[in-house]
Amino acid sequence: MSTLTNRLRPTDRIVILTGAGISKESGLDTFRCAGGIWSQVDLEDVATPEGFARDPDLVHRFYNDRRRGLLDPAIQPNAAHRALAELERRWPGEVLLVTQNIDDLHERGGSAAPLHMHGELRKAFCMHCRAVTDCHGDLSVHDLCLTCGRKGGLRPDVVWFGEMPYQMERIQRALEECDLFVSVGTSGHVYPAAGFVAEARSAGAYTVELNLEPSEGASYFHSSIHGPATQVVPAFVRDMLTLV
Repeated sequence: MSTLTNRLRPTDRIVILTGAGISKESGLDTFRCAGGIWSQVDLEDVATPEGFARDPDLVHRFYNDRRRGLLDPAIQPNAAHRALAELERRWPGEVLLVTQNIDDLHERGGSAAPLHMHGELRKAFCMHCRAVTDCHGDLSVHDLCLTCGRKGGLRPDVVWFGEMPYQMERIQRALEECDLFVSVGTSGHVYPAAGFVAEARSAGAYTVELNLEPSEGASYFHSSIHGPATQVVPAFVRDMLTLV
């Protein structure tokens, strides 16, 4: 960590990428770990446009279950979410928090405007008029869009396999301009997010991995700190804020 703090200035720009590992300690299931969600269902059935076209009822049941789980009072932001929110508030330079997660734990942990590149579980997207609306309960094929009034077009506002993640132009620009890239709790398997570290490093950024274990792209990071997110992220943020 001393190498990083010696080269960073408080005005430097930071991009933080988070994945499912940061929310696992809040009680949410991850998708790719042993016993994770993709070992229980076929992603082709519930996470592709084709799966939704074949059986929208199945897809709605799957995401309704995920949404109910997120709304469980026991699911709360953890120390890692809160630490990143503190870094956003106190770091004088620009901080862009990009998350692959579709939960709202960053917001509930105090982050002002995390960029959800894979969408949000508590929002619905209308395929008829492309409106995005808040969604706090179950969705079904019988629901009417509150914007256009048509039935049968509402789906979770979640980016499925084969679809383009949100705000990629903004993310790419931030990766090209940042001085520090930090990856938290991500496996490094899912592109384009898995390629962010290589892009940031090639543009001159210092790269840090905070993860339970080395990710698929571990060799691209200048430094790595491994351990539970609730331990390594707050410690990392405390060290960063000594520069402020």
